[in-house]
Amino acid sequence: MEQRTRVLFASGLTVAIFLGVQLGALALVEPFESAGYQTVEDPSDPTNSLLYIAVILVFTAGMLTVIKLGVEWILRAVIILTSGMISLYVFSVVIPPVVETSVDGASVNVLAWVAAALVAVALTVYPEWYVIDAAGVVMGAGAAGLFGISFGLLPAILLLVVLAVYDAISVYGTEHMLTLASGVMDLKIPVILVIPLTLSYSFLDETAQATSEGAVDEDANPGEGDRDAFFIGLGDAVMPTVLVASAAFFSPADALVSGTAINLPALTAMLGTLAGLLVLLWMVLKGRAHAGLPLLNGGAIGGYLLGALTSGISLARALGVEQYLSQLA
Repeated sequence: MEQRTRVLFASGLTVAIFLGVQLGALALVEPFESAGYQTVEDPSDPTNSLLYIAVILVFTAGMLTVIKLGVEWILRAVIILTSGMISLYVFSVVIPPVVETSVDGASVNVLAWVAAALVAVALTVYPEWYVIDAAGVVMGAGAAGLFGISFGLLPAILLLVVLAVYDAISVYGTEHMLTLASGVMDLKIPVILVIPLTLSYSFLDETAQATSEGAVDEDANPGEGDRDAFFIGLGDAVMPTVLVASAAFFSPADALVSGTAINLPALTAMLGTLAGLLVLLWMVLKGRAHAGLPLLNGGAIGGYLLGALTSGISLARALGVEQYLSQLA
């Protein structure tokens, strides 16, 4: 019974983290757009997905090279710096500019910079599990929100499909994702989120043990009696949430609540992701390694399409291919 309670606690915490990333991204969609944070000129261009996938492959190769060379401190420094930068994007639209200064004629939100610096400092000096997870939620929501307003529906769907296939190959085929997960575990950075089975768990005290456990979407098995925590890649929360944010921003469906970004396709994409997460956790509890994105991205896409069709949107428009089909006609 005690082990079952521990597993239920960890599963609930995992769902809460995913919800935090999803709801955070939805809350950031409109502020990011108003702040001019859209990163591409044409969000409907499907080649945007190919460029981003290429960046992921290059970055993954770079991470593996750094780990192989034994200079992981470089990777830790880069990720912590990135955490601070993404946090700054988030805090700059969340924290009112009540304290401002001017740098080269531009106004700077001092409190946003301080908050972002605190995230980076906390990860540097005290990377306990709740610090890592809190930073991961901020990073995940910020990244998903930024990509959500920059990837139209077709590019977002293509991105999720290709990454789901890549994740399956990298876990079940080449297994290089397992090597990557093992290499970053000691670094205590929010590339991997820490899911304890009890509130008394300390990641700082148990790092050596945690390093041997792996990631939830790759080789975690929280059903084992001696396990104190399991792990999940931050990308598993971010990638399906990109479609959630994209649906909220680009779908023609009406908002469910006036003044919010969420509409039915975005809501059902969220529910589909969470359904995929529950299935993933159930499979992982059986003690076998599994890739996360096929289930998570598949759930997000399926949920999104169900919501779009229920809203009266045609399949072609929901997939973002309507303009291309009209050109062929």
